[in-house]
Amino acid sequence: MDSKNVRQAFLDFFASKQHRIVSSAPMVVKDDPTLMFTNAGMNQFKDFFLGYRQPTALRIADTQKCLRVSGKHNDLEEVGRDGYHHTMFEMLGNWSFGDYFKEDAIAWAWELLTDIYGLKKDRLYITVFGGDPDEGLSADLEARQFWKKWISNDRVLDFGKKDNFWEMGESGPCGPCSEIHYDLRSDDEREKHPGDRLVNIGHPEVVELWNLVFIQFNRKADGKLEPLPQKHVDTGMGFERVTRALQNKKSNYDTDIFEPYLNFISQATGIEYTSDYSGKSHSDIAMRVIVDHIRALFFGIADGQLPSNTGAGYVLRRILRRAVRYYYSFLNVKAALMFRLVPLLAEYFSDIFPDASGQADFIAKVIREEEQSFLRTLEAGIHRFNALEIGGGLISGSDAFELYDTYGFPFDLTQLMASERGYQVDTLGFEKSLADQKARSREDAQRTLGDWVILNDGATEFVGYEQHQVEGARMLKYREVNAKGTIRYHVVLDKTPFYPEGGGQVGDTGTLILNGTRIPVIDTIKENELPLLVVETIPSKAEGNWIAQIDSTKRLHTENNHSATHLLHAALRKVLGAHVHQKGSLVNEKHLRFDFSHFQKLTQEELHAVEKLVNEKIRDNVARKEDRLPIDQAKAAGAMMLFGEKYGDVVRMITFDPTYSIELCGGCHVSSTGKIGLFRIVSESTIAAGVRRIEAVTADAAEEFVNEKLHRLEEVAALLKHPQDLITSVNNLLDENKQLRKQIGDFQHQQVGVIEKELSGGVEKIGDISLISKEISLNDAKAIKELVFRLTTTVSNAVVFIGCIENGKVQLHLGISKSLVDAGLLDASKMIRELAKHVKGGGGGQPFYASAGGSDPSGLGLAFDQMKAFVSQVAHSDVKKTSKK
Repeated sequence: MDSKNVRQAFLDFFASKQHRIVSSAPMVVKDDPTLMFTNAGMNQFKDFFLGYRQPTALRIADTQKCLRVSGKHNDLEEVGRDGYHHTMFEMLGNWSFGDYFKEDAIAWAWELLTDIYGLKKDRLYITVFGGDPDEGLSADLEARQFWKKWISNDRVLDFGKKDNFWEMGESGPCGPCSEIHYDLRSDDEREKHPGDRLVNIGHPEVVELWNLVFIQFNRKADGKLEPLPQKHVDTGMGFERVTRALQNKKSNYDTDIFEPYLNFISQATGIEYTSDYSGKSHSDIAMRVIVDHIRALFFGIADGQLPSNTGAGYVLRRILRRAVRYYYSFLNVKAALMFRLVPLLAEYFSDIFPDASGQADFIAKVIREEEQSFLRTLEAGIHRFNALEIGGGLISGSDAFELYDTYGFPFDLTQLMASERGYQVDTLGFEKSLADQKARSREDAQRTLGDWVILNDGATEFVGYEQHQVEGARMLKYREVNAKGTIRYHVVLDKTPFYPEGGGQVGDTGTLILNGTRIPVIDTIKENELPLLVVETIPSKAEGNWIAQIDSTKRLHTENNHSATHLLHAALRKVLGAHVHQKGSLVNEKHLRFDFSHFQKLTQEELHAVEKLVNEKIRDNVARKEDRLPIDQAKAAGAMMLFGEKYGDVVRMITFDPTYSIELCGGCHVSSTGKIGLFRIVSESTIAAGVRRIEAVTADAAEEFVNEKLHRLEEVAALLKHPQDLITSVNNLLDENKQLRKQIGDFQHQQVGVIEKELSGGVEKIGDISLISKEISLNDAKAIKELVFRLTTTVSNAVVFIGCIENGKVQLHLGISKSLVDAGLLDASKMIRELAKHVKGGGGGQPFYASAGGSDPSGLGLAFDQMKAFVSQVAHSDVKKTSKK
């Protein structure tokens, strides 16, 4: 059974059991502050488990894109070393929300594995929760009893809380689980060593395939467990692992899921992939790292997350750089490689994840740019390694950590390069630096959530599209939030006009009022689908009828900018082409920021065309049309949908002229475009490979922007005595400036010649070395560099050290003749660092030329003295012989 059939058989089986088959949620999480990435199939159903929303169906099944590279589930450093760890993987899952429970979940799991897939029953082992006295939890005898219908009791194994009690997080729904393991060893190995002793010990061929979680408790913030009113089933089966079992392969990487990519890399590099898992074949590990990591990047970028230096973007960048390091170090590849795998991925996933495959060109360009950028950084890191001052053959822990943190070197790469040169690395020092950084990160991110204080039952309703104020609202619950010692409260109302941050739009601010007491709302955020009002205090008696009112002025300005982004998106597609897709946005009361896919800078003509089109639609005063309709109907209407968003069955469609702009959007908008008033583009720039950013303003802010431009233009005209043709006058000034700069350049060139002649006549011979060391008055760094190069080529065995002082700052320039550098006698880059210390500065460069800056002119004389001492140390070296060679 090939892998595509494995996936389809799972979905078909649960469809036959009356499960609704739903699409995967995006791998990048946008509305859950506790997660950056979807790390389990149940993530998109958290609201159902928590009771925030009613399930769309009581039985659901899907295949979910998951990523585990941070937090509790972090498999990154294991990837490539064994045959079953991955960053991105697919989780096949089936769920019951208060419908069936343990008996049916167990029976159907057995039926699928043995009857549909045909796995061998004598290779299967089951684990169940064996109880936990500290928690007051007894063993899950119920699950054991149901398993006995299908498998002998001796193959059902008890394990403790660590392995067989599943929890969503520090608090929330949880319960015992039952894992299904499969023994992939040969018959001879199974005969020698019984498989039941190898379960849950990390054996590479006795692996967990499926976890059946029985959610029946809720863990409170104080650690106590309480039974849930409804019991649920949450299962997850590793698609890659079950495919391996069905194809009887040694590892996941040997299946048809990964084999085409490994073959491609082998052909591209000329290095054979041998499927070695002993750890001895670095090239095999490198290839596995690449084919795993490219999938994480493919789906991460497809779901709207670009590699960056923060948050989820940093995780993707770290994954990419880990792969680049491996192919650079162990496959001898010095050019971008991974982006070439994207077309293969797009073809394979086109049937199950078409949204991702449709972005293949964009994804490949982003990955290629990131690879090329990091390859340059890697080269810089190697130069840094080569420049390390290594005492006693030991690289310090701090230097190793700098290579890791600044240049992206993994510790094992530093160790490898060190061993090749006969050095060792201070492992303990590195680990201490790493631990200190992690401690700082944990401290920066520290946040604790208190238990919800329940005041009233019921669900929350957002009425903010129609109302800016609600009277008679009830507070349903609140909780305390402690973020690095700052106390805030999250408040949930039964009716709220406050729009929570989402879809690029900032959260509302405003006021809550109870019996004359006013409480500022400083932000509104969203946890899954639950709007949370952020306040700094809660009254001792919070029950009663609240007045909830948003800051209407802020909302109205925000609506202007949000509707303008829709008009802008449509204008960009009309001017630039249908390849333009939104890649991010920020909408607040001051301005809008819109990121979109496009691969070159917009011309002034294109920007003017976009701006003109948006303003035409504003002047047309197009009325907003808002529809709530099934998502299939919205797609048929041609609505723009954002990659990486998870849409429900019923969606909100915003239309500004059906021939111009139709988008799915949950945000707040003007009733007609005329309210926007005016739209002006402030800037256009690049933020990543293939992604451009436009920043713009509307309404009052746009008017102020235009007025400021006009005011500056008037000031320029006044400075030029109000000429009849301002542009001609400015061009004349530029031409005059150009001529003057040329004259200055010619003068400096002549000055360099004079100074060169003067310095050539003042050579100090120290042995066979010609030392030229002097302070000069020439304040053009380019001209000084030219002077130094002239002297080091025209004067035999020259060392040229120039010092300049301007406005209390010191500049040092050091050049050394090629003959001395080639002989290994002097190195300008090392010497300049020592010389710069005298003027309280620093610098660097190359062995034949280096420069530095400093803030203490009084030390210049000492620098000249040390320069002479450097030369004297090597003056009696065999320079003549070296130079004659």
